[in-house]
Formats: sequence, C-alpha cells, structure tokens
Amino acid sequence: MNRSEKAEAIAELTQTLKGANLVVITRQSGLTVAEVTDLRRKMRAAGASYKVAKNRLTLRALEGTDYKGIASLFKGPTAIAYSKDPVAAAKVVSAFAKTNEKLQIVGGSLGANVLDVEGVKALAELPSLDALRAKLLGLLQAPATKVAGVLQAPAGQLARVFSAYGSKDEAKAA
Repeated sequence: MNRSEKAEAIAELTQTLKGANLVVITRQSGLTVAEVTDLRRKMRAAGASYKVAKNRLTLRALEGTDYKGIASLFKGPTAIAYSKDPVAAAKVVSAFAKTNEKLQIVGGSLGANVLDVEGVKALAELPSLDALRAKLLGLLQAPATKVAGVLQAPAGQLARVFSAYGSKDEAKAA
C-alpha cells in the first residue's frame, strides 16, 4: 500500500467514523473467512458494518473524530463494528461473541463516551431505536384510546337501557 492509498484509506475511515454513533472494537483471532462473512451479513441486516483495518491507519483516522478516547484499545488483531443506530452494532457483535469464542469484545465508544466490555454488553441489551419508537407511539396512543372508550361507554349504556325498556314493554303488550 503506497502513501496515496494509505491517505485515501484514512480519509475513507474518518468519514465512516464521523457518520457512526457507535463504534465497537473487537479482537478476532482465529476467525475463518466463512465466520467473518457470516458476521458481516448479520451486521448488514441490522444496519451496521464490520471492518478489519490496520491499527496504524485506524489510529490516524480516529484523530479527526469524537472517538479519540478508544485509541488505546487498538492492539493486536482488531476490527471495528459501527452503526448509526446506537445499539445495532453492539447487539450483533455481542450475540455473535456468545456463540463464537474467537471473537472478543475489547470496548467501544458511544459518541465521545468510552465504553468498556460491560458497557458494550449493557448497550446490547437495550431495545433497538425502532422498538423504543414503537413503545413511545403505543404510550401516546393509549390515552386517546381510553378517552374514546370512556366517551362511548355512556352512549352504549343508554342504548342498552332503552333496549331493555323496549323489550319490557313488548313483553307486556304480548
């Protein structure tokens, strides 16, 4: 890799990191190509990405981003998982690490906040952004549904009372 290719790779990685909300650093010693391909497929399905990059290039790319605090984690064979969704990359990496001991979570960063291994795992247990939005929407719609039910109840009760009187009068007439 010559200097211009390195500069281009650093610039591309810097742009990628600037667009991400979450970065998770992993150590993947002994993963086969098939396993890495499977991990990348799962990451894409969740809206995240997984990239193996040289540590020196990654450290230079970190300089222009909020992720400067995780520079000390890049030792040995590392890779980064990143996503715009604050939990997507953590969920996929954590789930994959549970089934494959060759992948280890080293740490991560949520914006400028540096996370340790436990922080990344805790983040992975949170519901996704879409799930939180659905819960919030459900909470907002619940009061409106209850109000509509309360408003309809008196009218329904009144109709049942009239129906009962009508049935009673028909029974007397017959």
